Amino acid sequence: MRLNTEKRTTRKNKAVVLFGPTAVGKTAMTEALFSSSAEIINADSVQVYRGLDIGSAKPDKELRERIPHHLLDIRDPWEQYTAGDFVRDTEALIPEIISRGKLPLITGGTAYYFRQLVYGPSKAPQSDPLVRENVNKEIEEKGASWAYSYLELIDPVSHSRINENDIYRISRAIEVYRASGKPLSSFSVSSSPREDIDFVLICLVRDRSELKERIRLRVDQMFREGLYGEIRALMEKGAVASWPGMQGIGYREFFEAMECGEASLGTIKEDIIKSTEQYAKRQMTFFRSFSSCRFFHPDDLDGIRSYLSVEGICLDDFRS
Repeated sequence: MRLNTEKRTTRKNKAVVLFGPTAVGKTAMTEALFSSSAEIINADSVQVYRGLDIGSAKPDKELRERIPHHLLDIRDPWEQYTAGDFVRDTEALIPEIISRGKLPLITGGTAYYFRQLVYGPSKAPQSDPLVRENVNKEIEEKGASWAYSYLELIDPVSHSRINENDIYRISRAIEVYRASGKPLSSFSVSSSPREDIDFVLICLVRDRSELKERIRLRVDQMFREGLYGEIRALMEKGAVASWPGMQGIGYREFFEAMECGEASLGTIKEDIIKSTEQYAKRQMTFFRSFSSCRFFHPDDLDGIRSYLSVEGICLDDFRS
């Protein structure tokens, strides 16, 4: 009897990770290049929430009918959706999409989602509802400024990484400390990409002045489409600043304006533009930390297609 001594290798699932700063043009590029080949897994931490459509620049109904989208409208805005939740959901979706003969395309702009997906999730404890509730109550009583100062005391590393207006991530860091006695930053993510999934990383980039103009145009469009009405409808349903969904840029500025007595929509619009520009800068700094990432202008469809081909992904193979 002759034994087969050939080494068997398991073929890893492939997925494309497409990120880029806010307003860079991810949606238009995706529609142009991936309409017939992919199913999209949303990696935007605000688009997961129902009712947050205009401020999150959620893809329209027509595009969602043309390209299947996952992880959109899966939580109510008062519910938490953590990076760990995103990783677990995405890990389950990738083989499902591949089994349907389509390419998993993970796209959005939430950097810490991508970090934990590509490098493996943090070992931080899962959210404890009771601890979370107590932390949120304490923040409501003492204020956001207290929470940010307290975070600096218990976890200066996380304090340096988290924006002072990001109450959701501040409260999560405090929650982890209260639950474990250890700072969130001590639960590090691996520095090496995970080996069970073959991620092809693409980041879209534009000239800084061009991106700033696109951000301004996007915010103008949001107000024309009815962002103020969307906010009013959410408030009528009981929305408050501490809801996780209200932490996103385009929503939190309205609550900040109410706190300081500023009611001018023009001022709120400028605050949103400024916050978005700052966020886009932080996004690019974070995205450049991915060693295996390739950078393309959104209009360079041929370049992106060629790069995917080199990485073993031929988009024509996925056409139905």
